Amino acid sequence: MNPAIEEQLATNLYYDRTFDCEAAKILPGEYYFTNRPMLIVTVLGSCVAACIRDRISGVGGMNHFMLPDGGDASNPMSVSMRYGAYAMEVLINQLLKAGARRDNLEAKVFGGGNVLRGFTSMNVGERNARFVLDFLRSENIRVVAEDLNDVHPRKVYFFPQTGKVLVKKLKQLNNYTLVKREQDYASRLKSNEVSGEIDLF
Repeated sequence: MNPAIEEQLATNLYYDRTFDCEAAKILPGEYYFTNRPMLIVTVLGSCVAACIRDRISGVGGMNHFMLPDGGDASNPMSVSMRYGAYAMEVLINQLLKAGARRDNLEAKVFGGGNVLRGFTSMNVGERNARFVLDFLRSENIRVVAEDLNDVHPRKVYFFPQTGKVLVKKLKQLNNYTLVKREQDYASRLKSNEVSGEIDLF
């Protein structure tokens, strides 16, 4: 697996004074999971994040990913679909290894905003949003909340133990950093192939 597209466990851990708890910040291509009373936070533009947890044990996590531009959304075996499936399976498999039970998994999904210009195929945010919902449906993981599409970036705060999610729409933000981060991530995805097998549990 090429490290440019491989999902990485987030390493940006800090203490969040606002919420008075440990927190993990995830960037594009990262994920984080925990069974502790923590906060997982990310900022989304065109990318999507799936917040998945075991509603009984409280083991949960979040990923942050984007389908590479130029994929054929109608072909489930396209490169972009394979990358999205890999990003989702990494998180789900880590949750199951940490003690979550598949029957107890539930998801809340966010992002897919139309904030990036210059993509040649269908709006990448819409493709990301459609993919994450289709994937979860095919895996029989119940989606209990969603906030997808629109034109605004979002800041997402996920508390896995309780399942609580706070979403702040960044309407007035001139967020060059977010757009640049997603454009860099998208160009890395375009220049690398997806390889490797996915273990399904």
